[in-house]
Amino acid sequence: MLECRDLVVRYGAIEALHGCNLSVAEGTTTAVLGANGAGKSSLMKALAGVVQPASGRVLVDGQDVTGLPAHKRARLGISLALEGRRLFHSMTVQENLQLAWEFRRSGGDARKGMDKAFESFPVLASRKGVAAGLLSGGQQQMLILSCALICEPRYLLLDEPSLGLAPAIVQQIFRVIEQAAAGSRTAVLLSEQVVAQALRVSDFAFVLQRGTVVRHGRAEEFARDPALSAAYLS
Repeated sequence: MLECRDLVVRYGAIEALHGCNLSVAEGTTTAVLGANGAGKSSLMKALAGVVQPASGRVLVDGQDVTGLPAHKRARLGISLALEGRRLFHSMTVQENLQLAWEFRRSGGDARKGMDKAFESFPVLASRKGVAAGLLSGGQQQMLILSCALICEPRYLLLDEPSLGLAPAIVQQIFRVIEQAAAGSRTAVLLSEQVVAQALRVSDFAFVLQRGTVVRHGRAEEFARDPALSAAYLS
């Protein structure tokens, strides 16, 4: 299980998370919902070790990993795909995948992971020698997701995977996300503003409002609540 307890994240005088508590069990998909500025990205970064919390703890299977840097958390099975098309744009598709493998594993052969990525997104196979910066936005998001999945992580953290994408690409991206969670121990934590899409693929949901968890429960209960958007997400 991946957990955070009483997590506080600050950027100077701005407190992005205020005593946040959340847990994600293996084999489940959990949606983190909230308006812009609610703290969704800060939560993802703190769980992955990209930012260090001002206070609180992050635990993996009860082990306190709060002080571990991102690359060590990655080797415990935590994989983060940030929003914003964050790739090495001058490197090829294949080079980005190779680097993602090496960041998350020391040694071994990345070819099996690459083959799986190319099977999920055939367009990446046809463009494996192309610089990532020359891909379309949708192709870049496919590559980001493939980099996050290449080592079959235990905890897959996805920050706004549908942002700025055409509906057909969003469906393809979410199909791969569902496949990653189905029939495996992988836990998916999904930060999304497209509420209906996130709830459709999730087992549980948390709502963040101004850096605090204000509601949590089963995703199906959220999906049946027509007041959710007006109450928490605007």
